[in-house]
Amino acid sequence: QLQLVESGGDLVQPGGSLRLSCAVSGYSLNYYDIGWFRQVPGKEREGLSCISSSSSSTYYVDSVKDRFTISGDNAKNTVYLQMNKLKPEDTAVYYCAAKVRDSCSDYETGSEYTFWGQGTQVTVSS
Repeated sequence: QLQLVESGGDLVQPGGSLRLSCAVSGYSLNYYDIGWFRQVPGKEREGLSCISSSSSSTYYVDSVKDRFTISGDNAKNTVYLQMNKLKPEDTAVYYCAAKVRDSCSDYETGSEYTFWGQGTQVTVSS
């Protein structure tokens, strides 16, 4: 079974940067779409970005496309989310998820994603 483990969450001041990591094990990263999501307690889950590693196709929602960058390292079997110019409204639990490669369909909600990590906390505050 595919397993995903997030890391890199931290407390950061507004305008700062963080890089989140999603380490994948169990199967080749090339077989899956990998998405990044976030959720605030009491709020709906929000999809942020997705990558199809073997094709190098990437996707972003408008709210983060000018600040966040998704990338993959096949040698390390890891997907990253570089987050710049962080805002207080970016505070959330961030997690990655995977589904069988399908051109990153449904990455905005993640309803069709089968495998999920446990999440990592990002807090943006002065």
